[in-house]
Amino acid sequence: MPSVPCATLGAVWIPQVHRQVGRFYDGGVPARGAEPGEPPSRGRAPRIVLERHTDTGLESFGMQRRIAYDDRRLGELLVPADPDVFRTDLTSVPALLTWLVPKTGAHLPAALLHDGLVRDPEEPASYVSTQGRRVDRVEADRVFRDAMADTGTGVVRRWLVWSAVTVATLVLGRGLAWSGARTWRYRAAVALTVGVVVVLGISAVADLFDASWPLTFEVPWMGERPWRVELAGGFAGAVTIPLLLGLAWGRFRAAGAIVGVLLAVLLPVTLALAVVAGTYVVIEVLATRWPALAAGLGAAVVAGSVTVMAVLLL
Repeated sequence: MPSVPCATLGAVWIPQVHRQVGRFYDGGVPARGAEPGEPPSRGRAPRIVLERHTDTGLESFGMQRRIAYDDRRLGELLVPADPDVFRTDLTSVPALLTWLVPKTGAHLPAALLHDGLVRDPEEPASYVSTQGRRVDRVEADRVFRDAMADTGTGVVRRWLVWSAVTVATLVLGRGLAWSGARTWRYRAAVALTVGVVVVLGISAVADLFDASWPLTFEVPWMGERPWRVELAGGFAGAVTIPLLLGLAWGRFRAAGAIVGVLLAVLLPVTLALAVVAGTYVVIEVLATRWPALAAGLGAAVVAGSVTVMAVLLL
Protein backbone atom coordinates (compact mmCIF):
# COMPACT_ATOMS: atom_id res chain seq x y z
CA MET A 1 0.00 0.00 0.00
CA PRO A 2 1.40 3.45 -0.82
CA SER A 3 2.42 5.60 2.11
CA VAL A 4 -0.08 8.16 3.36
CA PRO A 5 1.10 11.66 4.34
CA CYS A 6 0.41 12.61 7.92
CA ALA A 7 -0.07 15.73 10.00
CA THR A 8 0.31 15.96 13.75
CA LEU A 9 -2.01 17.14 16.53
CA GLY A 10 0.29 17.35 19.51
CA ALA A 11 1.49 13.78 19.90
CA VAL A 12 -1.29 12.46 17.66
CA TRP A 13 -0.56 11.39 14.09
CA ILE A 14 -3.33 12.19 11.62
CA PRO A 15 -3.19 10.60 8.16
CA GLN A 16 -4.20 12.86 5.29
CA VAL A 17 -6.26 11.73 2.28
CA HIS A 18 -6.28 13.70 -0.94
CA ARG A 19 -9.63 14.27 -2.65
CA GLN A 20 -10.51 11.95 -5.55
CA VAL A 21 -13.99 12.82 -6.77
CA GLY A 22 -14.23 9.84 -9.12
CA ARG A 23 -14.29 7.34 -6.26
CA PHE A 24 -18.03 8.02 -5.90
CA TYR A 25 -20.21 6.99 -8.84
CA ASP A 26 -23.68 5.71 -9.69
CA GLY A 27 -24.34 2.31 -8.12
CA GLY A 28 -27.36 1.46 -10.27
CA VAL A 29 -30.19 -0.63 -8.88
CA PRO A 30 -30.29 -4.32 -7.97
CA ALA A 31 -32.39 -6.82 -9.91
CA ARG A 32 -35.96 -7.22 -8.64
CA GLY A 33 -37.81 -10.32 -9.75
CA ALA A 34 -38.03 -10.24 -13.53
CA GLU A 35 -36.47 -6.76 -13.68
CA PRO A 36 -32.77 -7.02 -14.53
CA GLY A 37 -31.69 -3.90 -12.66
CA GLU A 38 -28.75 -1.66 -13.55
CA PRO A 39 -25.07 -2.37 -12.82
CA PRO A 40 -22.78 0.26 -11.31
CA SER A 41 -21.32 2.71 -13.80
CA ARG A 42 -18.07 4.58 -13.17
CA GLY A 43 -18.95 6.90 -16.01
CA ARG A 44 -21.99 8.33 -14.20
CA ALA A 45 -22.01 10.62 -11.19
CA PRO A 46 -23.78 9.26 -8.09
CA ARG A 47 -27.53 9.86 -8.05
CA ILE A 48 -29.08 10.26 -4.61
CA VAL A 49 -32.80 9.56 -4.95
CA LEU A 50 -34.53 9.55 -1.55
CA GLU A 51 -38.05 8.58 -0.49
CA ARG A 52 -39.32 10.00 2.80
CA HIS A 53 -40.92 7.64 5.37
CA THR A 54 -42.72 8.45 8.62
CA ASP A 55 -44.29 5.04 9.35
CA THR A 56 -42.33 4.62 12.61
CA GLY A 57 -43.22 8.09 13.86
CA LEU A 58 -39.71 9.31 13.06
CA GLU A 59 -38.51 10.72 9.78
CA SER A 60 -36.33 8.38 7.72
CA PHE A 61 -35.44 7.97 4.07
CA GLY A 62 -35.16 5.09 1.65
CA MET A 63 -32.72 5.14 -1.26
CA GLN A 64 -34.10 4.39 -4.70
CA ARG A 65 -30.66 3.99 -6.25
CA ARG A 66 -27.37 2.69 -4.94
CA ILE A 67 -24.27 4.72 -4.25
CA ALA A 68 -21.01 3.14 -5.39
CA TYR A 69 -17.70 3.95 -3.73
CA ASP A 70 -14.24 2.69 -4.64
CA ASP A 71 -12.46 2.50 -1.30
CA ARG A 72 -8.68 2.65 -1.19
CA ARG A 73 -8.44 -0.58 0.82
CA LEU A 74 -11.68 -2.47 0.27
CA GLY A 75 -12.43 -1.80 -3.39
CA GLU A 76 -15.98 -1.30 -4.64
CA LEU A 77 -18.74 -0.89 -2.05
CA LEU A 78 -22.42 -0.56 -2.95
CA VAL A 79 -25.05 0.90 -0.60
CA PRO A 80 -27.71 -0.16 0.04
CA ALA A 81 -27.74 -3.91 -0.46
CA ASP A 82 -31.56 -3.91 -0.62
CA PRO A 83 -33.18 -0.51 -1.32
CA ASP A 84 -36.59 -1.89 -0.30
CA VAL A 85 -35.61 -2.31 3.37
CA PHE A 86 -32.80 0.18 3.86
CA ARG A 87 -33.58 3.31 5.90
CA THR A 88 -31.38 6.23 6.83
CA ASP A 89 -31.75 9.43 8.83
CA LEU A 90 -29.12 11.12 6.63
CA THR A 91 -26.31 12.45 8.84
CA SER A 92 -26.87 11.28 12.41
CA VAL A 93 -26.11 14.35 14.51
CA PRO A 94 -27.78 15.74 17.66
CA ALA A 95 -30.05 18.70 16.99
CA LEU A 96 -27.90 20.96 19.22
CA LEU A 97 -24.89 20.42 16.94
CA THR A 98 -26.46 20.76 13.50
CA TRP A 99 -24.99 24.26 13.28
CA LEU A 100 -21.57 22.57 13.30
CA VAL A 101 -22.38 19.47 11.21
CA PRO A 102 -25.62 19.84 9.20
CA LYS A 103 -27.82 16.88 8.33
CA THR A 104 -27.01 17.27 4.65
CA GLY A 105 -24.34 18.94 2.54
CA ALA A 106 -21.19 17.92 0.70
CA HIS A 107 -20.71 15.04 3.15
CA LEU A 108 -24.13 13.45 2.44
CA PRO A 109 -22.90 10.68 0.05
CA ALA A 110 -20.32 9.63 2.63
CA ALA A 111 -22.95 9.68 5.41
CA LEU A 112 -25.30 7.45 3.39
CA LEU A 113 -22.41 5.10 2.67
CA HIS A 114 -21.56 4.91 6.37
CA ASP A 115 -25.19 4.21 7.31
CA GLY A 116 -25.10 1.21 4.99
CA LEU A 117 -21.78 -0.07 6.37
CA VAL A 118 -22.73 -0.01 10.07
CA ARG A 119 -25.37 -2.49 11.12
CA ASP A 120 -25.78 -4.74 14.15
CA PRO A 121 -24.11 -8.17 13.74
CA GLU A 122 -27.47 -9.97 13.90
CA GLU A 123 -28.86 -7.89 11.02
CA PRO A 124 -28.20 -8.64 7.34
CA ALA A 125 -25.53 -6.53 5.70
CA SER A 126 -26.78 -3.27 4.19
CA TYR A 127 -23.90 -3.06 1.74
CA VAL A 128 -22.39 -5.12 -1.04
CA SER A 129 -18.65 -5.57 -1.35
CA THR A 130 -17.91 -6.76 -4.88
CA GLN A 131 -14.59 -8.10 -3.60
CA GLY A 132 -16.26 -10.04 -0.81
CA ARG A 133 -14.79 -7.95 2.02
CA ARG A 134 -16.35 -7.80 5.47
CA VAL A 135 -16.51 -4.31 6.95
CA ASP A 136 -16.58 -3.90 10.74
CA ARG A 137 -17.48 -0.64 12.50
CA VAL A 138 -13.89 0.54 12.88
CA GLU A 139 -13.24 0.08 9.17
CA ALA A 140 -16.62 1.63 8.33
CA ASP A 141 -15.67 4.74 10.31
CA ARG A 142 -12.36 4.94 8.44
CA VAL A 143 -14.17 4.58 5.10
CA PHE A 144 -16.54 7.37 6.19
CA ARG A 145 -13.63 9.68 6.93
CA ASP A 146 -11.86 8.99 3.63
CA ALA A 147 -15.13 9.25 1.69
CA MET A 148 -15.84 12.64 3.20
CA ALA A 149 -12.46 13.77 1.90
CA ASP A 150 -13.45 12.58 -1.58
CA THR A 151 -16.68 14.61 -1.45
CA GLY A 152 -14.74 17.78 -0.68
CA THR A 153 -15.75 17.97 2.99
CA GLY A 154 -13.38 20.22 4.93
CA VAL A 155 -10.59 18.52 6.84
CA VAL A 156 -11.74 19.87 10.21
CA ARG A 157 -15.35 18.79 9.76
CA ARG A 158 -14.50 15.29 8.56
CA TRP A 159 -12.18 14.65 11.50
CA LEU A 160 -14.81 15.98 13.91
CA VAL A 161 -17.42 13.65 12.41
CA TRP A 162 -15.05 10.67 12.38
CA SER A 163 -14.21 11.26 16.04
CA ALA A 164 -17.90 11.37 16.95
CA VAL A 165 -18.75 8.10 15.19
CA THR A 166 -15.63 6.52 16.71
CA VAL A 167 -17.02 7.29 20.17
CA ALA A 168 -20.20 5.38 19.26
CA THR A 169 -18.12 2.47 17.94
CA LEU A 170 -16.00 2.24 21.09
CA VAL A 171 -18.96 2.54 23.45
CA LEU A 172 -21.15 0.01 21.61
CA GLY A 173 -18.32 -2.41 20.79
CA ARG A 174 -20.55 -4.43 18.43
CA GLY A 175 -19.32 -6.66 15.65
CA LEU A 176 -15.65 -6.17 16.52
CA ALA A 177 -13.03 -8.87 17.00
CA TRP A 178 -12.12 -7.57 20.44
CA SER A 179 -12.11 -9.18 23.84
CA GLY A 180 -14.57 -7.99 26.47
CA ALA A 181 -11.68 -6.54 28.48
CA ARG A 182 -10.53 -4.44 25.53
CA THR A 183 -14.05 -3.17 24.91
CA TRP A 184 -14.40 -2.07 28.52
CA ARG A 185 -10.94 -0.46 28.45
CA TYR A 186 -12.08 1.74 25.56
CA ARG A 187 -15.37 2.50 27.30
CA ALA A 188 -13.49 3.50 30.43
CA ALA A 189 -11.24 5.81 28.39
CA VAL A 190 -14.29 7.49 26.82
CA ALA A 191 -16.02 7.84 30.20
CA LEU A 192 -12.87 9.24 31.81
CA THR A 193 -12.40 11.83 29.06
CA VAL A 194 -16.02 12.98 29.06
CA GLY A 195 -16.27 13.02 32.85
CA VAL A 196 -13.06 14.95 33.47
CA VAL A 197 -13.72 17.44 30.67
CA VAL A 198 -17.29 18.14 31.82
CA VAL A 199 -16.32 18.58 35.49
CA LEU A 200 -13.35 20.79 34.66
CA GLY A 201 -15.34 22.71 32.05
CA ILE A 202 -18.20 23.57 34.40
CA SER A 203 -15.73 24.46 37.16
CA ALA A 204 -13.83 26.69 34.72
CA VAL A 205 -17.00 28.54 33.74
CA ALA A 206 -17.89 29.00 37.42
CA ASP A 207 -14.34 30.20 38.10
CA LEU A 208 -14.48 32.70 35.23
CA PHE A 209 -17.67 34.27 36.61
CA ASP A 210 -16.50 33.98 40.24
CA ALA A 211 -19.53 31.83 41.00
CA SER A 212 -19.86 29.03 43.53
CA TRP A 213 -21.81 26.15 42.00
CA PRO A 214 -22.41 22.70 43.53
CA LEU A 215 -19.62 20.16 42.85
CA THR A 216 -17.36 22.80 41.29
CA PHE A 217 -13.93 23.91 42.50
CA GLU A 218 -11.28 26.51 41.75
CA VAL A 219 -9.35 25.53 38.64
CA PRO A 220 -5.59 25.85 39.42
CA TRP A 221 -4.61 27.40 36.07
CA MET A 222 -7.29 30.09 36.39
CA GLY A 223 -7.66 31.09 40.03
CA GLU A 224 -8.06 34.68 41.21
CA ARG A 225 -6.58 36.48 38.21
CA PRO A 226 -7.78 39.17 35.78
CA TRP A 227 -10.59 37.82 33.62
CA ARG A 228 -8.49 37.94 30.45
CA VAL A 229 -5.81 35.81 32.08
CA GLU A 230 -8.45 33.42 33.42
CA LEU A 231 -9.98 33.14 29.95
CA ALA A 232 -6.59 32.36 28.39
CA GLY A 233 -5.88 29.82 31.13
CA GLY A 234 -9.28 28.18 30.62
CA PHE A 235 -8.68 27.84 26.88
CA ALA A 236 -5.19 26.45 27.45
CA GLY A 237 -6.61 23.85 29.81
CA ALA A 238 -9.38 23.01 27.34
CA VAL A 239 -6.68 22.05 24.83
CA THR A 240 -3.98 20.53 27.05
CA ILE A 241 -6.06 18.30 29.33
CA PRO A 242 -8.00 16.55 26.51
CA LEU A 243 -4.75 15.92 24.62
CA LEU A 244 -3.39 14.09 27.65
CA LEU A 245 -6.66 12.20 28.25
CA GLY A 246 -6.73 11.17 24.59
CA LEU A 247 -3.60 9.07 25.10
CA ALA A 248 -5.75 6.62 27.11
CA TRP A 249 -7.66 5.85 23.88
CA GLY A 250 -4.72 3.91 22.42
CA ARG A 251 -4.87 3.62 18.64
CA PHE A 252 -7.90 5.94 18.69
CA ARG A 253 -6.01 8.72 20.51
CA ALA A 254 -6.68 11.15 17.66
CA ALA A 255 -10.43 10.71 18.22
CA GLY A 256 -9.98 11.04 21.96
CA ALA A 257 -8.02 14.27 21.62
CA ILE A 258 -10.46 15.78 19.11
CA VAL A 259 -13.59 14.84 21.07
CA GLY A 260 -12.06 16.07 24.31
CA VAL A 261 -10.95 19.43 22.91
CA LEU A 262 -14.26 19.93 21.09
CA LEU A 263 -16.26 19.12 24.21
CA ALA A 264 -14.13 21.36 26.38
CA VAL A 265 -14.16 24.35 24.03
CA LEU A 266 -17.84 24.07 23.08
CA LEU A 267 -19.19 23.16 26.53
CA PRO A 268 -20.31 26.72 27.43
CA VAL A 269 -21.91 27.17 24.00
CA THR A 270 -23.60 23.76 24.18
CA LEU A 271 -24.97 24.48 27.66
CA ALA A 272 -26.36 27.82 26.47
CA LEU A 273 -27.95 26.16 23.42
CA ALA A 274 -29.39 23.44 25.67
CA VAL A 275 -31.04 26.10 27.85
CA VAL A 276 -32.50 27.85 24.80
CA ALA A 277 -33.68 24.54 23.29
CA GLY A 278 -35.17 23.42 26.60
CA THR A 279 -37.01 26.70 26.97
CA TYR A 280 -38.44 26.32 23.48
CA VAL A 281 -39.64 22.78 24.26
CA VAL A 282 -41.38 23.97 27.43
CA ILE A 283 -43.06 26.84 25.56
CA GLU A 284 -44.14 24.48 22.76
CA VAL A 285 -45.69 22.03 25.24
CA LEU A 286 -47.50 24.82 27.07
CA ALA A 287 -48.83 26.32 23.82
CA THR A 288 -50.06 22.90 22.67
CA ARG A 289 -51.58 21.52 25.87
CA TRP A 290 -52.55 24.63 27.83
CA PRO A 291 -52.89 27.51 25.33
CA ALA A 292 -54.68 29.79 27.83
CA LEU A 293 -51.88 29.36 30.36
CA ALA A 294 -49.26 29.98 27.65
CA ALA A 295 -51.08 33.14 26.55
CA GLY A 296 -51.27 34.38 30.14
CA LEU A 297 -47.56 33.76 30.73
CA GLY A 298 -46.72 35.46 27.44
CA ALA A 299 -48.77 38.50 28.39
CA ALA A 300 -47.08 38.61 31.81
CA VAL A 301 -43.63 38.49 30.20
CA VAL A 302 -44.51 41.30 27.78
CA ALA A 303 -46.02 43.44 30.53
CA GLY A 304 -43.02 42.87 32.78
CA SER A 305 -40.59 43.73 30.00
CA VAL A 306 -42.42 46.94 29.15
CA THR A 307 -42.49 47.92 32.83
CA VAL A 308 -38.75 47.31 33.28
CA MET A 309 -37.93 49.33 30.14
CA ALA A 310 -40.11 52.20 31.35
CA VAL A 311 -38.45 52.23 34.78
CA LEU A 312 -34.94 52.15 33.29
CA LEU A 313 -35.57 54.85 30.69
CA LEU A 314 -37.70 57.31 32.69
